[in-house]
Amino acid sequence: MKDILNRLFAHEKLEKGEARESLLNISEGKYSEAQVAVFMGVYMMRSISVEELRGFRDALLELCHDPGLEPMESIDLCGTGGDGKNTFNISTCSSFVVAGAGYTVCKHGNYGVSSMCGSSNVLESLGYRFSNNSDKIKRELDKCKISFLHAPLFHPAMKFVAPIRRDLGVKTFFNMLGPLVNPARTSHQNVGVFSIELARLYKYIFEQEDKKFNIVHALDGYDEVSLTGDCLVMSNQKESILSPGDFGFSSIPERALFGGESIEDARKILVNVLNNESTLEQKNAVIANSALAVKCFENNKSLLECVHIATESLDSGAAYNTMKKLLEIKS
Repeated sequence: MKDILNRLFAHEKLEKGEARESLLNISEGKYSEAQVAVFMGVYMMRSISVEELRGFRDALLELCHDPGLEPMESIDLCGTGGDGKNTFNISTCSSFVVAGAGYTVCKHGNYGVSSMCGSSNVLESLGYRFSNNSDKIKRELDKCKISFLHAPLFHPAMKFVAPIRRDLGVKTFFNMLGPLVNPARTSHQNVGVFSIELARLYKYIFEQEDKKFNIVHALDGYDEVSLTGDCLVMSNQKESILSPGDFGFSSIPERALFGGESIEDARKILVNVLNNESTLEQKNAVIANSALAVKCFENNKSLLECVHIATESLDSGAAYNTMKKLLEIKS
């Protein structure tokens, strides 16, 4: 590791194979916590290259637990985190909306590291039981069109890194990796990122995989469609700047997206959104992100048609019922 660190301090970039080997060695506990913390710190101070990101991604996918799913059309909705905005769990809410609309969702998530409440925190507070059991995952997908893949159960090799990330409490390159290492290897992806630079890295990687995708970065910093202003959206077809009006909504203030002070606050917001008892601003933010995910499947439909599909899932109770059915599956 000392040689790698010295090269990184000299502003050298790692080749894809070197990045892969470095992460494999980290997962096997070959480096000290101090060395790993410094290694992660390098990428907090300078940009990661696409080859480094691909190498880290390959290592995690090589080591992950295979959920044993048959090839299918499915989508992951997630953000990288690390935008420092402390929004409510928009992508988690949107996952239930998209599943309620009839599309298969395999959401990859974790406990909050750089945020107060990650998707796993809020789902756990609802009573959801995380599992890497293939039969349970398949039953969830068959009955509910949705399953949540809790990252620590599928990436056990990263247990050495977890406490270091918690102690650091800021975004690291592992935030960048989360959306790239879904064990279900979904065919579609709706992902929010905290910078335009990272959006371009993701676009390059997704294009190499022939994945259907939307990559979202709000121009005021959010890693999702915030409706607080314009957002950049990169897809297989084009790059666009979308305003709240393109979704049929008005702009909203940042405070409308606040996720609260506790996991309990986050849970209440999620349930209220799905039960159609939230504020209009919260509902519209979820619909906007859900609509983009629907458009990954329905490229021939207009964005407003996809907004209608997402709205119907919420207004009809389909999204809320999807959550209820999922929580009933215990083992």
